[in-house]
Amino acid sequence: MKRYSRRILAFISLLMILSLVAACSPKGNNQSASDGEDVFEIVMVAKHEGIPWFDDMRKGVEEFNNEYKGKVKAWQIAPEGGDPAKQVQMVEDLIAQGVDAIAVVPNDPDAMRPVLERAKEKGIIIISHEAAGLADVVDYDVEAFDNKSFGVLMFDELAKAMGGKGKFAAMVGGLTMETHMEWYNAGVEHIKANYPDMTPISEQPYEDKNDDKIARDKALEILNAHPDLQGFVGTSVSAGSNMASVLKERNNTDVKVVSLGIPSVSGPYLEDGFMAHAQTWRPADVGYASVNLAYKILAGEEIKDGIDLGRPGYESIKITDKVVYGNAPLELKKGTFEPGKYPF
Repeated sequence: MKRYSRRILAFISLLMILSLVAACSPKGNNQSASDGEDVFEIVMVAKHEGIPWFDDMRKGVEEFNNEYKGKVKAWQIAPEGGDPAKQVQMVEDLIAQGVDAIAVVPNDPDAMRPVLERAKEKGIIIISHEAAGLADVVDYDVEAFDNKSFGVLMFDELAKAMGGKGKFAAMVGGLTMETHMEWYNAGVEHIKANYPDMTPISEQPYEDKNDDKIARDKALEILNAHPDLQGFVGTSVSAGSNMASVLKERNNTDVKVVSLGIPSVSGPYLEDGFMAHAQTWRPADVGYASVNLAYKILAGEEIKDGIDLGRPGYESIKITDKVVYGNAPLELKKGTFEPGKYPF
């Protein structure tokens, strides 16, 4: 009997050792795939649920997930209304879940910083987009291009459309949105230095929270208060499209609109003459590139200049101080909207 008792005790001890080994293993979210590889969980936390820009970004994340099935589980979430506090809470929840990587497009980078620091302490890979100021916290920030150049292009197109003179208004998605303010500040400095006869109607830009209703209300407010307005520049899709919509209702082509845009929304206004210029980058492509970069880090690949993140404009990236630059700007102009040319 003693011999059997010793065997039972040895078996129980073995089970306890195996349980301890399992508890000390890497995070449980790395589920074992059929071929023995880890399945990495990568989540994109976008700015705003239910708007065309981030609907398109989700397509890129889903494309990556489908292409790397069995190696990753990648998906996108975003707060309703673009609320920065709700977005921070979403990241908190992902930390608690123990995901492997988080890609984030912050509504308020400063508000996002503390929670991303906590995520890094937990060993989670962090990729940001539209937040180069967080490069000291995240693993990498991904940008489609140099943001100052993008802003100068936008405001220079406004100046050309206005003939270099007159009053103009500007609207951003939010005063806390890093890229929007970088485009705005670079553009205003360009106007001051090169177009002395152009005057902004306010010291700060208006903000629309990436919300169509707010953007429309602001457009009406601006036009009613400034009947002599000659130009408008928007760093959000909502800003430009809603100003153009109001101008179309009034049959007013005197106010020249330049804006961030997407073909499906901005195209009709460009063709009808209620928008002079729009520029963009493909949200789906940068969504794909961002989660691909996270995967490459998790898979142990070396991240260096020239690597290919798998989408047009990101085939040979450049890295400066942990900011990854693609070359993917897209200008939208009247007469360029052939059927099927733009998928978003």
